[in-house]
Amino acid sequence: MNKLTNTIGKICEILLPIPEEFYIGNSDSSICICTLSSIKLLKEIKNSEIIDKVAIVGRLFTENKGIDSIIKYVNHHKKIETIIVCGKDVWGHKSGHSLFQLYKNGVDNDNRIINSTSPEPFLTVLESEIKYFQKEITLVNLIDETNIKLILNKIQEN
Repeated sequence: MNKLTNTIGKICEILLPIPEEFYIGNSDSSICICTLSSIKLLKEIKNSEIIDKVAIVGRLFTENKGIDSIIKYVNHHKKIETIIVCGKDVWGHKSGHSLFQLYKNGVDNDNRIINSTSPEPFLTVLESEIKYFQKEITLVNLIDETNIKLILNKIQEN
């Protein structure tokens, strides 16, 4: 199954290349937004007043490399305290689900996210980086929310 999954992943990378997209906002902000697979929402936020209220807004497609990137980012940007996770979760990968499972449960001895139902929830980040993420970051669950006004309201609450 793993070989088949890797092959399908490589085919998707070639046929459907998706650029890594994120937008930097206000470096004084302690809030980040993750729009999961909702590229349209990502662009709406970039072009709205919200970008001035958050440090960074980006997407999360994968339950492994993508989550690794988030963990590394918050460990290198200690000012970050909150990540608002919104938009539609990635069908098949369930990266939003895995991010919350990591936050709640951590990883096992093989660096697999505990209780994740994603196909490849294996991380490469250090355990100390994961512990920092679990202890110092607040995750806000707005998975499936694409209403920009409701997201703005949640930012203003923080």
